[in-house]
Amino acid sequence: MNVAELDDEKLVARVCEARDEVAFRALYRRHTPALYGLAIRLMGVADPDVADIVQDAWCRASEALGRFRWNSALRTWLAGFVVNCCRERIRDRIRIRGDHTLPLDWRTAEYPADAKLHLAHAIASLAHGHREVLILHDVEGYTHEEVAAILGIEPGTSKSQLSRARAAMRILLKEKSA
Repeated sequence: MNVAELDDEKLVARVCEARDEVAFRALYRRHTPALYGLAIRLMGVADPDVADIVQDAWCRASEALGRFRWNSALRTWLAGFVVNCCRERIRDRIRIRGDHTLPLDWRTAEYPADAKLHLAHAIASLAHGHREVLILHDVEGYTHEEVAAILGIEPGTSKSQLSRARAAMRILLKEKSA
């Protein structure tokens, strides 16, 4: 059987037990596109640090792989590393440069009247906590329980933040269409 055809649990076991580099590469290839997409959605499409964030997340996850308990899907667990790396990068920008915006200030940028762009700009202009929950739940498809595990919050908090995020989105999208 081809290593790439093995499920995540078997690949992780091979990585942890035998330091199997081929198994690790299979995990990396399987999950990196989704993790990269999540980082882009959290940081903004123009952010130059997205690749570094994903790499940092993989480095941290690989060190902790032997402690993963399979209480969630592996991708859910990996997404938590991406979210944490994004948060750290944002905190560093605020601390070092006083930069509270995404690389492109989505709220003031001129952009074409394209519905997808309006949606992306509206998501990017949400408060960070609301943006995280909205992206993880509505875009990435995680359940409230999974979002709570990724972000270290209660499922009820996830539901509340999602409700607020959706309300803010309705207002933002209504403003753009007016």
